[in-house]
Amino acid sequence: MSVESKKPREACCSKLKLFLASMSFVYFAKAFGGAYMKSSITQIERRFDIPSSLIGVIDGSFEMGNLLVIAFVSYFGAKLHRPRLIAIGCVIMAVGSYLIALPHFFQGMYKYETSVSHNTGDNISESILPCLANHTVIEADKTPDLEARTACEKAAGSSMWIYVFLGNMLRGIGETPIMPLGVSYLDDFSREENTPFYLACIHTVGILGPMFGFMLGSYLAKIYVDIGSVDLDTITINYKDSRWVGAWWVGFIATGTVILLSSIPFWFLPKSMPKQGEEESQGKSTELATKTEKENFLPDENLDHEEKEQEVTFKELAKDFVPSLRRLFKNSIYTMMIITYLVSVNGFMGMITFKPKFLEQIYGQSASKAIFLIGVLNLPAVALGIITGGFILKRFKLGIIGAARVSIAASIGSFCLLCIQVFLHCDNAEVSGLTITYQGTNQVSYNQETLLSQCNMGCSCSVKQWDPVCAYNGLTYASPCLAGCQTTTGKGKDMVFHNCTCVGEAMTQGANMSAVLGQCPRKSNCDRTFKFYMALSVVGSFISACGGTPGYIVLLRSIQKDLKSLALGMQTLIVRTLGGIPPPIYFGALIDRTCLKWGTKQCGGRGACRLYDANTFRMIFLGLVTGLYFVSNALWGVLYVKIVKRQKKLALRNQAKENELAVNGVGKGHANINIAQNKEDTDKESTI
Repeated sequence: MSVESKKPREACCSKLKLFLASMSFVYFAKAFGGAYMKSSITQIERRFDIPSSLIGVIDGSFEMGNLLVIAFVSYFGAKLHRPRLIAIGCVIMAVGSYLIALPHFFQGMYKYETSVSHNTGDNISESILPCLANHTVIEADKTPDLEARTACEKAAGSSMWIYVFLGNMLRGIGETPIMPLGVSYLDDFSREENTPFYLACIHTVGILGPMFGFMLGSYLAKIYVDIGSVDLDTITINYKDSRWVGAWWVGFIATGTVILLSSIPFWFLPKSMPKQGEEESQGKSTELATKTEKENFLPDENLDHEEKEQEVTFKELAKDFVPSLRRLFKNSIYTMMIITYLVSVNGFMGMITFKPKFLEQIYGQSASKAIFLIGVLNLPAVALGIITGGFILKRFKLGIIGAARVSIAASIGSFCLLCIQVFLHCDNAEVSGLTITYQGTNQVSYNQETLLSQCNMGCSCSVKQWDPVCAYNGLTYASPCLAGCQTTTGKGKDMVFHNCTCVGEAMTQGANMSAVLGQCPRKSNCDRTFKFYMALSVVGSFISACGGTPGYIVLLRSIQKDLKSLALGMQTLIVRTLGGIPPPIYFGALIDRTCLKWGTKQCGGRGACRLYDANTFRMIFLGLVTGLYFVSNALWGVLYVKIVKRQKKLALRNQAKENELAVNGVGKGHANINIAQNKEDTDKESTI
């Protein structure tokens, strides 16, 4: 008999473990795709020649997709076949990834702006003299008429970023069922004490996705966008140049395939299964699950509803939707947690979206290296922090107050390290006519006319072009023409410019007046500062992640069982709508205001920014992130006070019920068990 009773338990555990493994893989796959999208932001911005504010809209389209379906999927999906809904979502995400890569095959060859050669699809490079003496008007400065510009943009495919927008929105729609339905499914059929550890395992495996996503993004950022279609010897820029575009489209094909594979196990998982560790009696299983849920549920003082387990029709579900929402948001702890998450996610989304650009502009790192460092340093620290937070909860068996304390401590610790980062910086890149004068004195200007000087007046240079050269005096010039260079030797990346008249104004007479392609490197002391910044960033990422799982447990334990899927779905809806869509847009718009030199589109008009005022960029970017995290910490303090007060009311109410049972002599054994349990919980909380 004992052997027969053991078999269903093994089957149950195997199904739960299969679901746990499947959830871990799908979290990895969706995070892999999401991180690659973040790592490709710079490449997409340059490929379609769009400003940071518009790239923020494209990045926010993922959350827009969530907004369309999350509430209905979370509420109605909880009553349907949850694993299959997750599988359908994965297929939609894969289709979205393939759609994002589609413009590459329709857009034609990438033509970057340059003043020294014309790169064409038939591998022809026609060199021209840098200083265009005796020319009165430069073709690049002409403004084409509307009809010609429209025809040009249509031929260049510059509006094809819409495919990226729609594909990312599809990714958001497909990702919708994974978190609310998957987490509620796991919490429903696993032991209550195992849930924190299982969630930590899922998130830890999931965090490997961003690590691989950023590493793939870093690798592809070094590969030219039209690899296999052009002669790379004719390309005059390298991956460190602000005009370089990597093979961004390859990654979306790869991530779409991985996401598609992750959907397979969910087609074969059951709609429901017995509670983990239960005996064969389903009646006892249901009774114990309900009892465990009620003992660990942190009720709101305004909510006294009893759970109803009965079959209902779709019409009745729809009719109960609004009352369920009303019940949910009467829970003050749940509502306060949503607001707290909302503020912190605003800061996080703005930071992670533009951090590669921040490292590139402030510390002079290439886009590829910036993406790589985030992937191999920050993300493993986050993974370690998440598993550490889950381990702390399980090891010390912390209650809801203990979990809240861990989250608050982690939030405050990471905030302190973030404040230190604000004071770390490098000097602006030295670009004559923008950040310094042609004589080498300090200057920051938003007026492009300062690019013109007496030394290049006779060259009829375009002030719109960005084709930087590094002179032997250590200064960067916006183009060979603006450096006053008269002749050129070599071809491709090895091109050298000679007799540059402007170089002589900032150096001693008779010195080398030549220049080479590309910007000059930053000063050597910047490397030391950058290493210190990255160390603080990694430690801060670890500390912040330690509070992730405890904070999630506080959220789970503050809602009723029948509202769990709806609550998680509404949390995802609100946080991703108000915390995912606006931040990249307003962060991008503010960052655009710090641009010193805009690129020029192939068809005329303003393209992507090539150079930023580093100090202003740093103050706006880090100042905004720090301010949002400060507000989040303040809200956590208010939330903690509410949790403690609620827990005290719950303890008093349980004590009153136990006293009543003891006086009436009813259920004396059960009352003694509850009294002992409450004493144990009280002792546990007092040691935290």
